[in-house]
Amino acid sequence: MRFLAIILIFFSFTACNEKLLEEPKNLIPKERMVEILQDLAIVNAAKTTNLQVLRDNGVEPMDYIFNKYSIDSLQLVESDRYYASLPVEYEKIYKEVEANLERDAKALEDQKKINDSLRVAKEKIKREKEKAEKATDTLP
Repeated sequence: MRFLAIILIFFSFTACNEKLLEEPKNLIPKERMVEILQDLAIVNAAKTTNLQVLRDNGVEPMDYIFNKYSIDSLQLVESDRYYASLPVEYEKIYKEVEANLERDAKALEDQKKINDSLRVAKEKIKREKEKAEKATDTLP
């Protein structure tokens, strides 16, 4: 029984290291794949929240991705399928995408706080200016 378990474990490890798919001729490099998947996540989020805005501006999300990265759907599918056949690499790619999205979200949130602070400061200055103008208008 133990011998059978050891053999199964051995085959499991060797199967994990075995290439299931050959590398496609037009494989998208990992770094670029991260960028593409990150943009795809953003575009898909935009599609679910602001589809009408995209339509009004004539933006077709997938066409945007294909044009931006000069790729086609077949190249994207083959590259994605190849990386998916390498679970460790695929996980690294998606962890990097997630980290980039979180970094960008934090940067946007920080910028929003700065913009909000500036808006509040401008409104305060405007109110003080209006108050000062009222005060000078009431003087004889």
